[in-house]
Amino acid sequence: MNQLRLPPLPTIKDLIKLYNLRALKQLSQNFLLDERITDKIVRAAGNISNHVVLEVGPGPGSISRSILKKHPCKLILVEKDHRFLPTLQQLQEACEDKNVQSSDWFGVPPPIHLIGNLPFSVSTILLVNWLHSISEKQAAWKYGRTSMTLTFQKEVAERIVAPPGHEQRCRLSVICQLWCEVRNKFLIPGKAFLPKPDVDVGVVTLKPLKYPLTDVPFKMAEKILRNIFNMRQKYSFKGASRLFPEDIRDELVSRMYYVADLDPHIRPFQITNEEYCRLFYAYKIISEDHPEILEYDSRAPKKNVLKNIV
Repeated sequence: MNQLRLPPLPTIKDLIKLYNLRALKQLSQNFLLDERITDKIVRAAGNISNHVVLEVGPGPGSISRSILKKHPCKLILVEKDHRFLPTLQQLQEACEDKNVQSSDWFGVPPPIHLIGNLPFSVSTILLVNWLHSISEKQAAWKYGRTSMTLTFQKEVAERIVAPPGHEQRCRLSVICQLWCEVRNKFLIPGKAFLPKPDVDVGVVTLKPLKYPLTDVPFKMAEKILRNIFNMRQKYSFKGASRLFPEDIRDELVSRMYYVADLDPHIRPFQITNEEYCRLFYAYKIISEDHPEILEYDSRAPKKNVLKNIV
């Protein structure tokens, strides 16, 4: 395949001035102008030559240019802000359009990569949604074990890769590691962005596991983790008890930890991935006897009961 070359283009900095593009605070936008850093982000994705790349949030197209220099066979850009359309259209003819071939989930990963400099305000929501798709082998993952190279606020990146017992361990750490191999590649100083954010940025790669650590439904696992980590500094059974209605709460949370063979006084960040999987299965077993707990949400507003007045 003939390698494609970018036509002569104005710099990203010049395009920002030409189209009067300003980063919008309400959209958590920050532009990367340093080509050395965008090239480094793309290198973190591995070999993308002749592969299909999906970039989320390209903005004016700085990372897009670094992607195209690696000669993918197709580049798909997903951008909500229409102001960037003119700058991205300049790149439209720089890449060919080819179909994606499916891959066996247990074989070689497909020639597809997801790359994104994500807005801080939606990065966690997007990641959880993608993990859900990974668990069901849908969207980009219906083709196989598509990898992701994404930017996060430094603290979020540290939480994602935090091992059991680490002070940064959280719901996101566990749920990522149940379905993916997670690696923290490097940090980008805040001064590299325009405008400069108050924090540094971490680049994280996530590669779906051939065999996830659990086969319980994603929403069930996420619900259990969310309740347990809502009381992160307390004994884990405190948060887990909120999975059950008050009238049977004490009985069922005790049963859950007994079936999982886990000390209820362990704290959420100290629990290993394997131990969380045992909690998931214990909850699933209990739900077979008490199906009403599957829909129970302790945070839901209580229904008002109108009493007859005689």
